[in-house]
Amino acid sequence: MIKNKCVLVTGGAGFIGSNICEDLLEKKNKVTCLDNFITGKKSNISHLQSNPNFSLIEGDIRNIEDCHNATKNNEIVLHQAALGSVPRSINDPVTTNEININGFLNMLCACKEQGVNRFVYAASSSTYGDSKQLPKVEENIGMPLSPYAVTKYVNELYAHVFSNLHGIETIGLRYFNVFGRKQDPNGAYAAAIPKFIKAFMNHESPEINGDGSQTRDFTYIDNVIQANHLAGSTQNKEAFNEIFNVACGDQSILLDLVKTLRNLLSDFDSKISSVDITHGPERIGDVKHSLASIEKAKKLLNYQPTHNVSSGLKEAIEWYWKNL
Repeated sequence: MIKNKCVLVTGGAGFIGSNICEDLLEKKNKVTCLDNFITGKKSNISHLQSNPNFSLIEGDIRNIEDCHNATKNNEIVLHQAALGSVPRSINDPVTTNEININGFLNMLCACKEQGVNRFVYAASSSTYGDSKQLPKVEENIGMPLSPYAVTKYVNELYAHVFSNLHGIETIGLRYFNVFGRKQDPNGAYAAAIPKFIKAFMNHESPEINGDGSQTRDFTYIDNVIQANHLAGSTQNKEAFNEIFNVACGDQSILLDLVKTLRNLLSDFDSKISSVDITHGPERIGDVKHSLASIEKAKKLLNYQPTHNVSSGLKEAIEWYWKNL
């Protein structure tokens, strides 16, 4: 685990970033959060701001001065800042590119200038693109299917180059469909699981894109927090300048998962059991099937998922029931 360190979390007010900030503070680290609040929420970190070991910088990774200011005096960067969503990147590829590529490069340059040696960054399973191989193995990727996927692949290339040229210990974590507490169910680009949960809680029919036969390796937030700790603290040189899948290594059929959500939520409200599930058109740019090999992360980072999909869904639903 990362302990007693000075850590910068970019995108620290977002779903993943705020959970990481909270966990780092519990482990006696000094945490700096950098966020521009385009998608991050101040409510995600409001309870942290009274902690003397927490500091917030409202800034933008597209601004190199903000990046220098944020990296100063920090030992580790956990880079979560990005403009997510495949559909959003299709609708607005320019902004996605500016934030995810230009901003990423700014952060690497700031780390180099400020002497930050460890740079752990959120990569994405979207990088596997049109590859049909299952399970997904880090060394084998296909052609990207969306502008978002392009940007996340370029991140990996830049990290590799900066590691080779400047000796920065970069580690990329390819997240697979992360879900859990604080994930926003609202808006046009909301992730599937919180959107489905909210619909059921409102007695509304959730809509699945396509026939629901697509598969995903859904990954609970606590597994992602663990992976960031391991990547930020490892002294295994074989892990430096490498990419790792962060997932459960388990495949869920989307329609089955939605039915499971309905069953779990029915324990809180019996009326939910009669809510129908509807189907809409398939979403362009989507990968049809996804399943991660996590053997590399197990071997080099000692990654061991603490939550499978079932236990993660139960915890997530309890959180949403109390907080929505």
